[in-house]
Amino acid sequence: MKKLILSIVLLGVTFVKAQDRYSSGMEKAFELWQTQKVVEASNLFERIATAEPDKWLPYYYVSQINTVISFGEKDEDKLSKQLERAKEFLNVAKAISPDNPELLIQEALINTAWIAFDGATYGMTLSQINTQLYKKAMELAPNNPRVILSKAEWDMGSARYFGKDTTPYCKDVERALELFATFKSETPFYPSWGKERAKQVLANCGK
Repeated sequence: MKKLILSIVLLGVTFVKAQDRYSSGMEKAFELWQTQKVVEASNLFERIATAEPDKWLPYYYVSQINTVISFGEKDEDKLSKQLERAKEFLNVAKAISPDNPELLIQEALINTAWIAFDGATYGMTLSQINTQLYKKAMELAPNNPRVILSKAEWDMGSARYFGKDTTPYCKDVERALELFATFKSETPFYPSWGKERAKQVLANCGK
């Protein structure tokens, strides 16, 4: 019995250490990202993902970093490699956490990066996919401020493209901003971006 108890205690210690390694690794990766060391941050998130294959968040952040740095990229080969990497890691995250609204937003963001690069080639097909992704995300998480904001921005972009008024979507941005004040997740390192972006969008809303 003593050996059994010791084994359980040791397992607990190992688990705590593993959790600590995960937390410290994630914090370090965010620090690198915040100091514009995006390649190093992406690589560290990838190493964490390899060590923690049951956690979707490290995969999500590799995907997000590679997507964000793709906006404004003019080199098609470089863009393609970054977005393919983003999609690869996103697919793993989706396998770990199906029907996750944060991952649906991320998928739409990858598509938007392609559209921003070459709207004539990717606009029609990927726009239809994005509309469905945002619809599903809203069904899954109607009170998630990132879902509301991202869909509103997408709808605004579509309205501008067709020469329509964007003002009707301002109320959605306002609602997102209100929800950012109260939205919380018990999952460590859960996505928290969007509040400052919502303020920027709202400041220019309807213009």
